[in-house]
Amino acid sequence: MPRVQIKYIKAEEVKFISHRDLIRAFGRAIRRAELPIAYSQGFNPRMKVSWGQALKVGATSAGETAELLLAQPLSPSEVMTRLNRQLPKGLAVIGASLL
Repeated sequence: MPRVQIKYIKAEEVKFISHRDLIRAFGRAIRRAELPIAYSQGFNPRMKVSWGQALKVGATSAGETAELLLAQPLSPSEVMTRLNRQLPKGLAVIGASLL
């Protein structure tokens, strides 16, 4: 299964959202972008996404990372383009690479 590492920014517009809200926003964007994301097995399947360190509420960042496990191959540039179309203002993917 291909793994794509994304680098994203959390800007001033969303600096007061919590880490859980950030994860929820990305989860919605992944579903809306129709990315072929892999899911865990079992009773309550979850997206296979690994997040970096959580930021404090009120903090901004220009270099946070996350790792997406895809069910089908997709180019990193396509992942970045699709996500950026769906993410809210203040969140943006600025880089993507295969691991």
